[in-house]
Amino acid sequence: MYLEKGEYPEGITLNQKKTIRKLVNGFFLNKNVLHRRTPDLGLLRCVDSIEATRLIEKQIRPKMSQVSDSWRLDKEWIRKRYEQLALIDKKRMITVYHGQLYQQRMAWAFDKHMRTRVFQIGQLVLKRIFPEYKGRFAPNCQGPYMVRKVLSGGAVVLAEMDGQEWPRAINLDVIKTYYV
Repeated sequence: MYLEKGEYPEGITLNQKKTIRKLVNGFFLNKNVLHRRTPDLGLLRCVDSIEATRLIEKQIRPKMSQVSDSWRLDKEWIRKRYEQLALIDKKRMITVYHGQLYQQRMAWAFDKHMRTRVFQIGQLVLKRIFPEYKGRFAPNCQGPYMVRKVLSGGAVVLAEMDGQEWPRAINLDVIKTYYV
């Protein structure tokens, strides 16, 4: 009634009138069709479920039949797309292969400057002191210690100079050769 004639129903309060104005603000009536305004000033037609079903069938049915017909006719298109995807996969594998070659070259370039350190049983070594355990003027290394066992994977078992063996293995990164 408010949308058609701009009149409120009889016997309503001021708050109810305000609510009706707020609700109707986003809608307008054009002839007998109700439209809703969108924030970007577009218009949406308000319909019930029966009308919506009819509109969907009217708009989408012809397009679905076109798609199914074209699906049957486009075997050649599908074959071409499959070949393109296979080509993309081949190019991706070539790129991965080149990346692996690059990593191998970089590893070789790095490794050619590195000296392998080989420790013998009975050799004297120094153990580095980690910075969190030492003071400002404290020495950098402890020792000397004697190599008791050389383990695979870059570790050694050390012993004190009096022969007392350490219970844990030490990584080769934290020891260096002691020169007398």
